[in-house]
Amino acid sequence: MAEMPVANREHRTRVLEGMAHAVSRKGYADTTIADIVGEASVSRRTFYEHFDSKAECLIALYEAASHNSLKVLRDAIDPAHGWQTQVDSALRAYLGCMASNPVLVRTLFIEILHLGAEGLASRRRVNQELADFIVKTVGSKAITPKMAMAIVGGINELVLEYIEQDKVDRLGELVEPSSRLVHAVTGQ
Repeated sequence: MAEMPVANREHRTRVLEGMAHAVSRKGYADTTIADIVGEASVSRRTFYEHFDSKAECLIALYEAASHNSLKVLRDAIDPAHGWQTQVDSALRAYLGCMASNPVLVRTLFIEILHLGAEGLASRRRVNQELADFIVKTVGSKAITPKMAMAIVGGINELVLEYIEQDKVDRLGELVEPSSRLVHAVTGQ
């Protein structure tokens, strides 16, 4: 697969950022292509060079942001430290990443579900990647894939609660209960 030219990557990034801003302002249902291209300062043509639809753009935004959060999580793991420190450090980095971009958090956790089965499938893929990361990090002898998914689901619910309470800037408060959940499920 050929790598996308820099100008095209920049336009795609701008369209994704435009989507994030438009959806955070108006919600997915009321966001139009005109809103997205206006926020991105690109043409409709540029939008359609990258995406076939508004739904495809939202899924791309969701998956790109989720992969960035997973990278932050991976980078926070340091085997030189003890288990407790690694868990707390990873959770602090992951939740901090989300808190640093409140515009995107609502999109990632709520608006994606407006796409119905397509959005749910994307959410499931991302959650599976997180669960797979947990199994790989903890070890399959200590945790099953279903247990890892329970951790992902539990932390997602805590984040959703904070979104609903308009406390995205305080996601760091979830490190302690999330850490306790990880330890309770893994027994470590």
